[in-house]
Amino acid sequence: MKIIANLYHTCHKLSSLGKGRNALWTVIPVLLTLFSCNQAKKKDQAGAPGGISSYKVLALKPRSATLNTDYPASIQGLQNIEIRTKVDGFVEKIYVDEGSIVKKGQLLFKINAPQYQQEVRTAEAGIKTAEADVSSANLQVNKVKPLVEKDIISHYELESAQLTLQSKQAALAQAKAALENARVNLGYTTITSPVNGVIGSLPYKLGSLVTSSTTEPLTTVYNTATVYAYFAMNEKQLLDFSTDSSNTSLQFKLNHIPKVSLILSNGVAYPHLGKVETVNGQINTATGSANFRAAFVNPQGLLHSGSSATVRIPAVVKSAIIIPQNVTYQLQDKRFAYVVDNQNKIKNVVIDVMDNTPGQFFVVTSGLNTNDRVIIESVSNIKDGTEIKPVDASDAAVYKDLK
Repeated sequence: MKIIANLYHTCHKLSSLGKGRNALWTVIPVLLTLFSCNQAKKKDQAGAPGGISSYKVLALKPRSATLNTDYPASIQGLQNIEIRTKVDGFVEKIYVDEGSIVKKGQLLFKINAPQYQQEVRTAEAGIKTAEADVSSANLQVNKVKPLVEKDIISHYELESAQLTLQSKQAALAQAKAALENARVNLGYTTITSPVNGVIGSLPYKLGSLVTSSTTEPLTTVYNTATVYAYFAMNEKQLLDFSTDSSNTSLQFKLNHIPKVSLILSNGVAYPHLGKVETVNGQINTATGSANFRAAFVNPQGLLHSGSSATVRIPAVVKSAIIIPQNVTYQLQDKRFAYVVDNQNKIKNVVIDVMDNTPGQFFVVTSGLNTNDRVIIESVSNIKDGTEIKPVDASDAAVYKDLK
């Protein structure tokens, strides 16, 4: 009002100086508008009568929530079997293509190795020769035996003939073994799949020379009907997992871990849940972590060996103090929340929270208690002792996104 009075006197002087009475009536509406805006601004800043601001406040109560802990993982098939040749030869035929789905026993490669066919023919001929020698030796025994019985020739002749027969029979057995071995080697020229799976890369083309000492395999068959997701826990996480309040064995804890989910590299959750099966009993000294293995079924073949994903392990906390993350603030290495006391005055309280969080919320481990009232909206720079006007917030609205 003082500003309006001063401007009024100024306009009056202008009028007395001959500037015209209309100057006053032109300026006064503008002055009234400015005064009204100024008063509205002051009232807005105060937020309540007496300059006390209003804030939404919530009385904390214990709640339950599911905490998800994510671990980077690598995917490996149930079996990754390298297909190699046991014989030396040329790739004559390739019956599959990269990425083909194959069944156990399905034909994969044909190796051209004529030397093994020759070995079979040689062994077959050797058997015939050995059989002829056995027959000849047997005839000799039958010829000598009656003469010995009649004492026409000495018993030595019969023993000599029988030993010759045994020698020829051993040679026949050896020839049969050589034939069997030759047939086995010839069988190695035809390569089949040892398991159901998916064909990997095919580095060798038709006509390529391959040997039993070749470094790179002909291909790899990936059995991905079930896949393993390998992930690691650091030493602290492993200790927390192993020494919780349940005081049970590590194997018992593994058996009772809830089903885990798999987040694919595109951020989409895999439709089938998995089970954590084993943990490596030794901590890797280079990384300071222990490896875990979770198994997932893969009926559609969506998961491939060598791919990456994230294993998500859920854990349910009960009767915990949970607050939204955005109502806290961090100063240096400490996190604070605004607590309202019985006189509706603010106190900045240091809180400790768990590392893993349920969505956009913090699980408070210390600093806040049941029935504490906290400001539940995002604010900053409120000093201790500041009086506010609390407005009760709705639990349903605050925790609508909490699972």
